[in-house]
Amino acid sequence: MSVKSNEELELSKTLERARRNTLGDLLSRTTDRYPDKDAIAYNGERLTFRELDNLVNQTAQAFLADGVKKGDMITVLSKNSRDFVLANFALARVGAVMIPVNYMLSVSDIQYILEHAGATGFLASLEYAKVLDEASSTLDIKFKYLMDTLPSYKGELSDWTPLSVARDGKSTELVDIDIADDDLAHVLYTSGTESKPKGVMLTHKSIISEYVSTIIDANINKKDVVIHALPLYHSAQLHVFLGPSIYVGSSGIVLSSATPEIILKTIEEEKVTSLFCPPTVWISLLRHPDFDKRDLSTLRKGYYGAAIMPREVIKELSERLPNVELWNCYGQTEVAPLVTVLQPEDQLTKLGSAGMPVLNCQTRIVDENDVEVARGEIGEIVHRTPHAMKGYLHAPEKTAEAFRNGWFHSGDLGVMDEDGYITIIDRKKDMINTGGVNVSSREVEEAIYQMEGVSEVAVIGIPDAYWIEAITAIIVPKDGYTFTKEDVLEFCKANLSKFKVPKYVEVTKELPKNPSGKVLKRTLRDKYEGLAKE
Repeated sequence: MSVKSNEELELSKTLERARRNTLGDLLSRTTDRYPDKDAIAYNGERLTFRELDNLVNQTAQAFLADGVKKGDMITVLSKNSRDFVLANFALARVGAVMIPVNYMLSVSDIQYILEHAGATGFLASLEYAKVLDEASSTLDIKFKYLMDTLPSYKGELSDWTPLSVARDGKSTELVDIDIADDDLAHVLYTSGTESKPKGVMLTHKSIISEYVSTIIDANINKKDVVIHALPLYHSAQLHVFLGPSIYVGSSGIVLSSATPEIILKTIEEEKVTSLFCPPTVWISLLRHPDFDKRDLSTLRKGYYGAAIMPREVIKELSERLPNVELWNCYGQTEVAPLVTVLQPEDQLTKLGSAGMPVLNCQTRIVDENDVEVARGEIGEIVHRTPHAMKGYLHAPEKTAEAFRNGWFHSGDLGVMDEDGYITIIDRKKDMINTGGVNVSSREVEEAIYQMEGVSEVAVIGIPDAYWIEAITAIIVPKDGYTFTKEDVLEFCKANLSKFKVPKYVEVTKELPKNPSGKVLKRTLRDKYEGLAKE
């Protein structure tokens, strides 16, 4: 075996650095192109790309000075903020691994994530710092930074350093660490259906491959003025909108939460052109009294995803925002997350479809033996893509199962039509086995959404001694509407096959949701599982 000379090793390193493509490099390129353009705004403060890049460099320099090194697992627990954006790129530049965590998790769930990942450092907003302290009693935590905290902070968290203090006076020179494209950048923990979440390992290569697909197929461009309102700990807002927007040079407004009145106010005041919301948030916007009072005329692009959008809501959006083009974005965390997009021109002819695979993704529908099914037949959706995760952290068996036969298995059931468009039938876990027959919860939901006065609906299966699982509909009425369970059942009998009609109907004021807007069906199953015993 030949040994490389010092000159050959030096040339190899030089070539690798010149050809490298990481999240930190991404921001550098955009800054060179648009140094004086607005990059992000938060709480009334605006940063140009030059100012953003300088603050990222100072933050990265602070991390290095304190001993943060390549490969360190750094947990971020915060709502959306300026420091969240800075931390994302600063950690990437020093080669540390960012672990953004859902701030709604219990202390025990967060403790599991910290211990499983082997966290060595924290970045947290003031309201969540104590949560991390409580959850990390068994760990040796070396770094603790308070996000979006004034340098003058003198509170009780004496062992936490305000990030503003840590970076104050630090150099704005670019931190240049030896990082490879396929090094780990993020670990995102899935909410999952299992008792414990899984850590999805995403590399710089995975994430940027997904950014390229997103930019092309979701038409992200430098003229966009984008709201980032959904939680940045979630891959949809972080990797389908924030990252690609920074990549192309869009201007973004970061909101700490997806409050309908704040979103509508921001669209008007900031002349926003682009907005992503999951179905539940789009519904909340449509139902809000400010929807028809605010000037939304600048809005040109509307994106929906993270859950299945009811057809009736799509129709209403098209009617009430006639100048807005719509994109349906489908994917999951393990693929960084985007894999298919339904384009605006297809919204009418392919209504309800998730669209076609994006640029860097190959998608098929397969049976239980991983054999591709015929067009029009239901099967599991599988992918081959450089977006895909490197695997589940510390879980080689689960990784092997997910990637069996060289394809990533999504766990979603779908059908591909003759034109190559995919329609999501349901998550495997959301298929309801009623009397030995599988029923899609989505199909029942779509039918109930056509009933006048229905604002939101979630359909679940609950354990039943006779039916195995009893179809159960939980419905939120629109303001001013009332109806009985009998009204719903009569409507369903007229619009669904007999075996698909719900056995139980519950009317409620709201559905439980996570911060990214997904309806928490597990919570509903727990709440209503006793109906069959009453």
